[in-house]
Amino acid sequence: MYKIAMISLGCPKNQVDGEMMLKKLSENGFSVVNDIENCDAVIINTCGFIEAAKSEAIESILEACEYKKAGIISAVLVTGCLAERYQDEIHKEIPEVDAVIGIGADSDIVKVCRKALCGIKTSDFPDKCYLPLDDERLLSTPSHWAYLKLSDGCDNRCSYCAIPLIRGAYRERTEKSILDEAKQLAENGVKELILVAQDTTKYGLLLYGEYRLAKLLKKLCRIDGIEWIRILYCYPDRITDELIDVISEEKKICSYIDIPLQHCSKKILKAMNRTGDYDSLKVLLLKMRSRIPNLSLRTTFMVGFPGETEEDFEELCKFVREIKFDKMGCFTYSPEEDTPAFDFDNQVDEDIKKHRAEILSDIQYTVTEEANKSRVGMVYRAIIDGTDGENYLARSYLDSPEIDSSIIIKSDLPLEVGSFVDVKITGFNGYDLIGETYYEFT
Repeated sequence: MYKIAMISLGCPKNQVDGEMMLKKLSENGFSVVNDIENCDAVIINTCGFIEAAKSEAIESILEACEYKKAGIISAVLVTGCLAERYQDEIHKEIPEVDAVIGIGADSDIVKVCRKALCGIKTSDFPDKCYLPLDDERLLSTPSHWAYLKLSDGCDNRCSYCAIPLIRGAYRERTEKSILDEAKQLAENGVKELILVAQDTTKYGLLLYGEYRLAKLLKKLCRIDGIEWIRILYCYPDRITDELIDVISEEKKICSYIDIPLQHCSKKILKAMNRTGDYDSLKVLLLKMRSRIPNLSLRTTFMVGFPGETEEDFEELCKFVREIKFDKMGCFTYSPEEDTPAFDFDNQVDEDIKKHRAEILSDIQYTVTEEANKSRVGMVYRAIIDGTDGENYLARSYLDSPEIDSSIIIKSDLPLEVGSFVDVKITGFNGYDLIGETYYEFT
């Protein structure tokens, strides 16, 4: 039995694709392991969204090839978005790679791995529509939480984004397919579902002619065993009143929403082929906060987009100070070939981009510090994710795994991973909260 490992990079959607491939391999004579030094072949499931992601993917491929040169492993395979985007260039630039396949060939991963281990090179790029939207998965996340992908591809056509080129047109799963998988995950011990897609709020429009995320959420809430449902990657134009009401009313849905806004300047958003401005986005966010109790808002901003002036950036800084997001990610604009923005005039200097990202991140750190101070003394229901060797690591509804912070718990009593406990916040360290288990005696 061959041993195979996977390094999955980039977003949770790509991770779900990787989990489907791992399941096929595990059912067809391969033993899936976590250690690259203890395997026969390694799959690098790549991201190709922006320059930083591409650099990380290439470094991972080169490192795996060094293991192959040293005789530790026999084959290196490259899948995912970088493979789909650059295809034969990878074989040309890194000839040590044994297989490069596009996302449409994911279902052929068993055949591709067998060929690679026999010394046969593969380069295969079927139509993107052959990427499976639903299939059995071998979870790479802890057993108590899992991603649930609603759709793939994107038709939003933001001017900076290569995702439509890489992943293809928007496609979505049937409601039955999603619910069946959610039930199966619950039966296998998953307690927290994290809904992902390129745009979760668009769900239903293609198959049902209407936004159906709110209705889907209600049905997911009826599944026994699921205790938390969390929503990532929402598009501001599609945050409906129905969706806000469902998040507010359903106890299983975390009062948490990830809504990547990218910017608040009307000029910059228009150049990005997005809508909105400072005032309209503020109205939306304040409405959400007023109707969803204790809402945790996560967003992402891009700085240094072509044409972004100091005035535009100052407007963004003011927006972050005023709205006080609970969580915020910031990245610099990356000029991606074959996207409209690649050829825009007034490209911003790299040093200016980095400086602006540092300034915005510093503002958010101050916001987070103030929020964490206000949480000292409060009690939250939290799920135990694991340990750091000395302390337990947990999360409340405020935090999504892998992208947000943790609650560090010092407990003399053993706590079971995947269990829920009440935690009283006693302090904080940077972005992380510090707490202790809380028992209310009556």
